[in-house]
Amino acid sequence: MQKLTITLNTPAGAQSRAGNRATATRWARFLRELGHRVHVSLADPGERCDAMIALHAWRSAEPIRAFAECHPQRPLIVALTGTDIYRFQQSHPETTQASMEAAHGLIGLHDRVGDAIPAHLRERLHTVYQSAHPLPRSYPSPARGRLDVCVAGHLREEKDSLRAAYAARELAANSRIRIVQAGRAHGPDWAQAAEAEAAHNPRYQWLGEIPHWQVRQLMSRSRAMVMSSIMEGGANVVSEACVAGLPVIASDIPGNRGLLGDDYAGYYPARDTTALRELLQRAEAEPGFLDQLQEHCHTLAPWFTPQAERDSLNAVLQRVTPT
Repeated sequence: MQKLTITLNTPAGAQSRAGNRATATRWARFLRELGHRVHVSLADPGERCDAMIALHAWRSAEPIRAFAECHPQRPLIVALTGTDIYRFQQSHPETTQASMEAAHGLIGLHDRVGDAIPAHLRERLHTVYQSAHPLPRSYPSPARGRLDVCVAGHLREEKDSLRAAYAARELAANSRIRIVQAGRAHGPDWAQAAEAEAAHNPRYQWLGEIPHWQVRQLMSRSRAMVMSSIMEGGANVVSEACVAGLPVIASDIPGNRGLLGDDYAGYYPARDTTALRELLQRAEAEPGFLDQLQEHCHTLAPWFTPQAERDSLNAVLQRVTPT
């Protein structure tokens, strides 16, 4: 395959710790390893590039439109986020659909994306699972006498971010469960809600935004992770948990099923505080239950290696690039 100059557009700025930026940075590295020249940008119309990869059909709509109009024969790949699939297709259908129609290839980050996009676009869709590295052996192990459950992700509506904290409120007095959450609040209302919860809920701690290596240390100290989103495009934190051997208790949504599978035992109905509490109680009362979840996640870990992600990304690029 010829070596290309690629513009990689992401709506997240260089200093952002948002998932889109992390994905863009990782993909840029993979593409450079494959010999391509890559420019990561917020909204570059790609006038001087051979190909464009755009993260987010709606937020990157303008550079997608400009590139498609000026260079209709050059490869254009659009990666679909959770909000693209489960929100903007409904709230901004013309813009989101136009970006999808313009693309020669679409990327979904979990294997249920095809169920949620127009049928005629499914032949353009490719699944690329996001990857993670194993945790260093030097990282701390879970503390004895406590059952820490982590939540990792920015606090916002799509993540239903405080659901695990709410579920922990009414646990028995002798429960060892503590919810430890890392992530930046999207707006003052979320910050105030998290601070108020921490002040009144002794089982909840909010760390705020911390560097990624500290998130990984938090995962290494935890016995389980709660993934409480109401919509997801294919969360990298689930990949990280699987590679780390960390059991996931997940909301039952397509974005989680598309990574963890239909036969996973750790689902609860999204937004259902009582059901989540019952799963947390089961995790504490039945060590075999956490072992079962951990084993399932362990079997999925080979899907989420950097080599697998790089190979999948390369396959998509080869598929849409003329020979």
